[in-house]
Amino acid sequence: MEIISSKDNKRIKYIRSLLEKGGIRKKNHSFVVEGIKLVDEALEYGNVLDIIVSESLYHEIVSGDLARNGLLSDNGKHIIKQVKQGTSLTVVSDAVFKSVSETITPQGVIAVVDMPESGLLEGDYLKKAYEKSGKIKLLVLEDTADPGNMGTIMRTAEAAGVTGVIMGKGTVDVFNPKVVRSTMGSIFRLPFAYVDDLKAVILGLKRDGISFYATHLKGKESYRDISYSDKAGILIGNEARGLSDKIANLADTYVIIPMQGKVESLNAAVAAALMMYEV
Repeated sequence: MEIISSKDNKRIKYIRSLLEKGGIRKKNHSFVVEGIKLVDEALEYGNVLDIIVSESLYHEIVSGDLARNGLLSDNGKHIIKQVKQGTSLTVVSDAVFKSVSETITPQGVIAVVDMPESGLLEGDYLKKAYEKSGKIKLLVLEDTADPGNMGTIMRTAEAAGVTGVIMGKGTVDVFNPKVVRSTMGSIFRLPFAYVDDLKAVILGLKRDGISFYATHLKGKESYRDISYSDKAGILIGNEARGLSDKIANLADTYVIIPMQGKVESLNAAVAAALMMYEV
C-alpha cells in the first residue's frame, strides 16, 4: 500500500482545511473526527467518507498487535475491520499524520465524515418522539460560544435523555474539532438543528404545546421546585450575556438555580446540565 509522506499532498491539505475553516466544512458538508473512540463511533453511527491512518497504527493492526494502551482492544473493532478491508483508507507517515492531528499525543486515526442530519424540526419527528416516550425534552441554545461548553452540553444532553438540541445561528459550530472531541461521540447520536430565526422556531413549538423554562434573575422558584411539562424546552444563553430579552421573554416560566457565596452565575454547561437532569 502506498504511504503518503508529503504534508503538501492534496488529500492532507483538504483535511487541514476542514479542521481550520467552518466555511469549508459547510460547503463540503463534511467534518473531521480524530482518535480511536470517535472514529469507531463514526463508523458505527455516521457516514464515513475517508479514513486516514498513521503508518505506525496501520502496521500494528495488520500485524495483529492491537493492545496499544488497551485502546484498540476496547474501541477499535470497526477500525480494524475497515483497515483489513482496505476500503476508503489512506495510510500516511507518522510525521504527516502529526501535521493534521489536533491532539498532543495522536492515536493515529482520523476520519472525514458526512454531516449528520437528524430531521429534528422536520415533518412529524417530535410528534413521533412524544408518542414513543410520552415526553419531549428540548434544549435551546442562544449564542452559546465556547467550544468546550458546547461539547459538554451535547454529551450531557444525550446522557440526560434530551429529545434534541436547537441552536441559534450565533451558536458555535458543532463541527468545530474542539466541540467534536468534547461530545465524545454524542454528535452522532443526539438530534440537533441550527435555525436562522430562533424566536420564530420557539413560537412555533409553543403553538405545538411545548412549554419553555429559563434560568433568569426574575425567577422566583428554585429549578428543583417546578413541576415541568411533559413537553418542555430549556432556554440557555450566551456565557457572558445570558439570554437576550427577545428570547427570555418567550419563556413560560423563569426559574432560579440557588447559589451561595458571592457567585453571580454558573457556567452555561453546568446550568444546562442541572436543568436537563431536573426536567
